[in-house]
Amino acid sequence: MNDFESLTPRAWILTNGVQLHTVREGHGTPLIFIHGAMGDWRSWGAQWHAFTPHFDCISYSRRYSFPNHNPMPSPDHSALHEAQDLQLLMDTMGIEQAVLVGSSYGAFTALALADQAPHRVQALVAVEPPMMKYAHYTETGRVVASAFRHEVIEPAIKAFQAGDDERAAQIMTGGINGGSSTANHGETMARRLQNLRAMKMLALSTDEFPLISPHQLSKLTMQVLLLAGRLTQPVHRVIFENICAVMPQASHAWIDGAGHSVTREKPDAFNRLVLDFLLKSHQA
Repeated sequence: MNDFESLTPRAWILTNGVQLHTVREGHGTPLIFIHGAMGDWRSWGAQWHAFTPHFDCISYSRRYSFPNHNPMPSPDHSALHEAQDLQLLMDTMGIEQAVLVGSSYGAFTALALADQAPHRVQALVAVEPPMMKYAHYTETGRVVASAFRHEVIEPAIKAFQAGDDERAAQIMTGGINGGSSTANHGETMARRLQNLRAMKMLALSTDEFPLISPHQLSKLTMQVLLLAGRLTQPVHRVIFENICAVMPQASHAWIDGAGHSVTREKPDAFNRLVLDFLLKSHQA
């Protein structure tokens, strides 16, 4: 266990009754890391020591992720609810405005909060937000999205419904990260299994990928950096390209040698690029 993971998370109870756990270190402008669908607060270990000298860093576990204990009553859980949780967490912690750095579903959550409460977001970094409806904005995207739903989402849902949660996690992880990914093995997969509830709630939601419209994204005025891995899966690529197209005000970049898990696969390149962007934005 490294020193980052030896931190003791603090539990917060939000005004909506949701429990969230956080770790916090550093000084300066608050920066909140937001993990993906099967991660938790520990997902940002490769970023922590690079960012804490520059920012007051907070990493938290989203509603259904380890080690939170929240019931699962909602049939329509989505990034919109996660964004509301994040805003309430900021209220509870006394944070008026923060920089948001999100990966995958955490990036979706960050963009949702930027739309819901733009005055709370100073700057935003979004790594491959899985805003699935954007795949349908092009013919190629519609074909890719249909294949992803048929080959990944629908089999995972059936596995969850049958009670084979581990199989569902393997299907989703392989589909999101690619068949050659090591994410189904060892410690990485063990952690994903600790966060099965988070993936299950999204998979069984009535709308796990709600639309934040092109108009809504195009009117965001904070500094935004959109990032993707050059080796990412086709469904992520087409979504990313279509989001970039409707956000001409945002900066965007590709990270060579990385797939969907950019922060884990190429942490040094990610850290340099994001810190350069944020420190320049902070000085502007």
